[in-house]
Amino acid sequence: MSGALTGGDVRLIGAALAGILLAVLMIVRGRLHPFIGLLCGAFTVGLLAGLPLPDIAKAVQKGVGDIIGGTGLVVALGLSLGAMLHLSGAAAALARAALGLTGVRAAPWATLGIAIVVGLPLFFETGLVLLLPIVVAAAEAMAGPDDADRDSARLRLIMPALAGLGVVHALVPPHPGPLLAVEALGANLGRTMLYGIVIAIPTAILAGPLLAKVTTRGVRLAPPVLGDHQLAIATPALPLSLLIVLLPVLLIATGELGQLLPGLSGSTALVAASNPVVALLVTNLLALPLLFGRRLREAAIQDAVWQETMGAAGAILLAIGAGGALKQVLVSAGLSDLLARVVLMYAISPLLLGWLVAVGIRLAAGSATVATITAVGVMPGVVASSGVSPELVVLAIGAGSVFFSHVNDPGFWLVKSYVGTSTADTFRTWSLLETTISVVGLVLVVALSYVV
Repeated sequence: MSGALTGGDVRLIGAALAGILLAVLMIVRGRLHPFIGLLCGAFTVGLLAGLPLPDIAKAVQKGVGDIIGGTGLVVALGLSLGAMLHLSGAAAALARAALGLTGVRAAPWATLGIAIVVGLPLFFETGLVLLLPIVVAAAEAMAGPDDADRDSARLRLIMPALAGLGVVHALVPPHPGPLLAVEALGANLGRTMLYGIVIAIPTAILAGPLLAKVTTRGVRLAPPVLGDHQLAIATPALPLSLLIVLLPVLLIATGELGQLLPGLSGSTALVAASNPVVALLVTNLLALPLLFGRRLREAAIQDAVWQETMGAAGAILLAIGAGGALKQVLVSAGLSDLLARVVLMYAISPLLLGWLVAVGIRLAAGSATVATITAVGVMPGVVASSGVSPELVVLAIGAGSVFFSHVNDPGFWLVKSYVGTSTADTFRTWSLLETTISVVGLVLVVALSYVV
């Protein structure tokens, strides 16, 4: 094995950087949708790396097909469940009930817990759209009119909710990013969920209530641009709402843990329950009657649920599909093998390498899910050659995928619009929060690697 990079290696690295840079320029400067920018970046990588054009086209098609076929159903089912929880008022009722049990001093911790629970089965943007208007309204009510620092007081309630959503999005399946990484790297889903929760809780505490005490000082808020919209129907009972929120996670956990018992390994029912598509489909089917009752057959309700679902699903599926195309071209060009050789040549920690690759794609492409898809696509060779725990690599990549949200991340603008911060203050609060989740998450993953 060579002890240094060859000319071909340098060409491949240059091709990858050039393709990613082109995608960034098209998305940020050209204001094009990530779907177009990432596809153009994928073709650029392939051409500069010396791949024949027909081979590039096949790699693009395979990459899109693999992602949409594997993760697409999870995304769509998660979005439809989020639409039901949103439009029925179930999530709003859960949030208000939890906040009603706490005083002003404990409210930030309550919003953190609410966001972690409500965010578990939902795509990040869905959880954001669903939860933030409720928390913003609660913050408005709790920050009294005589509060000398009213805006900071409101933000100290809002930021923990963002931290809760952020950590489960990065670290806990069945979110699409971590789930895809589990499948791609051959990790155990149950252990990844367990390790993810162990890391997510202290990370959320540091990035949420504790960090907010520092970053929210002196911030001034404008009226939020976006608001909340629900159907005029009776709010579901709180126990039913909580059941629907937790059911996908309970089904997956039961299926995974049940198979550890003697005689139950490989049980058809448990294997089915642990499949995220099955868990989310069952939850969707139960959510319709439990959340909407007899009105579920009304055309207005069905139209509202599926229009909200499909509007979000279209943009998200196109973006992650194009991210899959970029990933596959990078793999076909040989970047996965190159990274595996770099780890062996320079003794780089596979956990740090996975985190760094995800950070680079995150900064370039904006989407945390695209960053995860691309990073896991080039890491299997590293995992196989190093013998590192694939579950921990999944979590390291997940932590890297949320590093420093900025202007090419749709979540950045959603947070700005819902919270009412200026662009500069969105960097100061939200971007720093995401960076804290990323760095603390990596530190805890590395620490856990010495234990498991």
